[in-house]
Amino acid sequence: MTAVGQPGVGAEPSPAGGPAPLQPLVGGASREEPHTRLAKLGIQLNAGARTLLEDSCFDTRAPETLEVVRPRPPPARPRLRRHPPADHRCGTGAGSRPAPPPDTGPYLRLAITDQGQAPDSILSAGRAPTGAVHVHSVPLRADHDYPKGFYLRVVDGVTWSRGFRCDEEYVWPADAVLALRAPDA
Repeated sequence: MTAVGQPGVGAEPSPAGGPAPLQPLVGGASREEPHTRLAKLGIQLNAGARTLLEDSCFDTRAPETLEVVRPRPPPARPRLRRHPPADHRCGTGAGSRPAPPPDTGPYLRLAITDQGQAPDSILSAGRAPTGAVHVHSVPLRADHDYPKGFYLRVVDGVTWSRGFRCDEEYVWPADAVLALRAPDA
């Protein structure tokens, strides 16, 4: 796992692809404030992101600074393997890695100012979108139709914060970038 923002790792790219470490301040605002800040910057939202922004997890809470990490791709596995490692499943969060708070996505979207253009313009295809940073936390509801987290992406010059849905059987592709909370030192 590559830790973004740890001492001695300054040359490692951030989940956004840039050299700057990501340690966003999350929380400490009213439920409306992140939405207002995103709108002011022209960041687009899909229905899933709007649903998540209306959730009570965005009620004012004490702010905290997070250190963002991303996993290295897992080693190649045989094609016939039926059950991938649990830490790459959608429904289980990040396995042994701590999940970020559910309200992390919009704050991380506001912190990532240099995310590169996605390699394609497909916004919804039933799979993890290319060029996205996925912010997956512990599910807020057991309902599979309720969004599970945010993904951050730039498509055709438009910056997005989008909500995504998946069930616990979904397996993240090896090249997916997941924003996770760094374990305590």
